[in-house]
Amino acid sequence: MGDVSNPSLSPLPSADRPDVTTRLRDALLGASFTADGLLELLGAPAYAALSRSETVPALRATRGDTPLEVLVRLFLLQQPVPHARVTDVLPVDACLETGWLVRADDEVAATVDVRPYGGPGGEDWFIVSDLGCAVGGAGGIGNHAEGVVLGVGGASTTLAGLTVRTPVSAALDLGTGSGIQALHAAAHATRVTATDVNPRALHITALTLALSGAPAADLREGSLYEPVAADDTYDLIVSNPPFVISPGARLTYRDGGMGGDDLCRRLVQETGERLNPGGFAHFLANWQHVEGEEWTDRLRSWVPRGCDAWIVQREVQDVTQYAELWLRDAGDHRGDPAEYQARYDAWLDEFEARKVRGVGFGWITLRRTDAAEPSVVAEEWPHPIEQPLGETVRAHFDRVDYLRAHDDAALLEAHFTLAGEVVQEQVGLPGAEDPEHVVLRQNRGMRRATRVDTVGAGFAGVCDGTMSAGRILDAIAQLVGEDPVALRDRTPAQIRLLVEQGFLEPA
Repeated sequence: MGDVSNPSLSPLPSADRPDVTTRLRDALLGASFTADGLLELLGAPAYAALSRSETVPALRATRGDTPLEVLVRLFLLQQPVPHARVTDVLPVDACLETGWLVRADDEVAATVDVRPYGGPGGEDWFIVSDLGCAVGGAGGIGNHAEGVVLGVGGASTTLAGLTVRTPVSAALDLGTGSGIQALHAAAHATRVTATDVNPRALHITALTLALSGAPAADLREGSLYEPVAADDTYDLIVSNPPFVISPGARLTYRDGGMGGDDLCRRLVQETGERLNPGGFAHFLANWQHVEGEEWTDRLRSWVPRGCDAWIVQREVQDVTQYAELWLRDAGDHRGDPAEYQARYDAWLDEFEARKVRGVGFGWITLRRTDAAEPSVVAEEWPHPIEQPLGETVRAHFDRVDYLRAHDDAALLEAHFTLAGEVVQEQVGLPGAEDPEHVVLRQNRGMRRATRVDTVGAGFAGVCDGTMSAGRILDAIAQLVGEDPVALRDRTPAQIRLLVEQGFLEPA
């Protein structure tokens, strides 16, 4: 697996002692060192504070001497604990021998962060990461810890939530980090391959999988698709890559080392030939907003041939906001002001040279298709969504297939039902006889809202699968006194939009 040593980071536990890992896992579970156990012990405010890298509330909540409090202070809060107390909770000698713990005088301390993590099926998993990195992101540690491996952050859980979870034969996690995506994939993939340029990350991924009771993954060192054979293909590919657009590659966990957004572009472009038919790929990404160029055109050009794509931009920052975000992430704002200013200047110089005016944040989903004309949807959606989103993502591509196979005449012959938890809102002046417009709103998934006319609202409201779309329109035409042929001619576009956005489902 390569040399995982780094003078500024703690030596890692052995990944080759499954007997000790199993005993450690059993001890953690026996003390209720789980996501549910933490919430019950700490309470919601202290538990939420941990996700913001604030540990004081949790320290205050673990002043007692129960086994769970001891484990929280030891593995999650990195506090030394009396050796005698730990012997009642853990197989201490075995943990010291294999490097999970170190001893100094009469106290022991953890060598890695271990964070309980609840799986989607109620599994009790554990995410291993470098000390101080289990929660809330880097918190400025990057200044002195090149090669550091982070734990679970918002990006990790976002990607895990939007991934389509169906049984597959082969899954690939590119840039595995602490192994959270490989862990999720192991629950529904027969074979999981995980890659990373950082050998320390591969070692930690092995620890995460073993401590979580998951099957081992095929771990390979290298960048993007370099570590896997040229003819290897997969049913699922996921990646939370080092997507930060920066002048250089200071920090392995976030900076890709390529110019601009080239790393994300290459990742997307090289994925098409790696997907099996019907396979999905999910990426988090940043992309440049370049002067004189539409961001949607830029992203569309990345999509490989033979793939449907759904690209969602969740946020846009101007170049100053973006530079400040990642300079703070590295802790540069806490150091020498002159050095901070020089680094800030370097970021702005880089953006100016590339005519970049902003940076978009979002996700890209690809699906390998045999369709003659693949569907590429690029949209901006900064509004709240409901995670997990994987089923919504899968349904999006199912609807793409349906609409591709049905022309307007076929739509009029089809039967539809209104999707669950869709509500109607009427907007207009108080007392007005008719609303100015009608809005249909979803309360699940993407939580979309779309404006429809009164015919569209009436049509959606009576879709229960019993009558064809054409017969419903004929009945509406009779009610409103409109020519049924004209109504049939102009309404399929609105039906198509309601199906595309998930308000109507084929019966």
